Amino acid sequence: MTNLLVPQDDRRALRKIAADGLPEGHRPDSITPLRRIGRIAGYIALIIAAAALLLPFFWMIMSSLKSANEVFSVPIQWIPEVFVWQNYVDIWSQSGMLTWIRNTLVLAVVVTFLQVLTGSFAAYGFARIRFPGRDVLFLLYIGTIAVPWQSYMIPQFILLSNVKVSNTLWAIILIQAFGAFGVFLMKQFYETIPEELSEAARLDGLSEYGIWRRIMLPLSVPALASLTLLTFVNTWNDYLGPLIYLRNPDLWTIQLGLKSFVSNLYDTNYALLFAGLVISVVPIAVIFLVGQKYFVEGIATSGMKG
Repeated sequence: MTNLLVPQDDRRALRKIAADGLPEGHRPDSITPLRRIGRIAGYIALIIAAAALLLPFFWMIMSSLKSANEVFSVPIQWIPEVFVWQNYVDIWSQSGMLTWIRNTLVLAVVVTFLQVLTGSFAAYGFARIRFPGRDVLFLLYIGTIAVPWQSYMIPQFILLSNVKVSNTLWAIILIQAFGAFGVFLMKQFYETIPEELSEAARLDGLSEYGIWRRIMLPLSVPALASLTLLTFVNTWNDYLGPLIYLRNPDLWTIQLGLKSFVSNLYDTNYALLFAGLVISVVPIAVIFLVGQKYFVEGIATSGMKG
């Protein structure tokens, strides 16, 4: 409202007066040579770091367009002389890529949905419901993050084999449907939401389930997007879990399928392998680019207390 009442010329004059009262190096329109050099050096450092991070992806894409003999040629040939687009046709015709992508997509979508559902619901209980031993139970549950999966994967495999779900996609879904990290992330975000909203909803007769569904979830889109992205990427790239539980080739994920291309160091068409790797990375890159805004916002605000 203040901007509407003060004329534009007066606002410019006020800003100039305020800027004139600042020290020389802190005025909005004043950049000292030292600060300019520092800013340029910072940009150069960021460009170098970005190039170093993107270089392996560039190498992977270029290698997928080379012939098999050019991939590890010496000296390194960054740009192929002839772009072999046939590699992308062969990877589809000479492998079960469609089946692998379908299985991976089913696992990633189902596991992500279950982790977001269970994680957000359990986090609401830890953040808003008061019951005896709540803090101790939360610490114990979060403490499972520090326990490596390799320490209990054998008894877990025996358990799932006894219930007859080994060598099925249900095995991967069951072991990844719950995650302590998702509970921790969502609880931290829920605590930034004012408690007064929940109290007002209770006075209006809304149940705890209704508060979680109609108030907490709509206000937690950034955290939900972060959890969704992290879970989807982790499930999509998982190799050890499918390697242990999925023995039927019709159930292989894309990671297991691509591993089948590597028989030994001297009898592997690495050009086709790189083409398959590019195909496996594309969905993750698209999802990250689409949800980047919410992902950064969710990570940045999950550790804040409102």
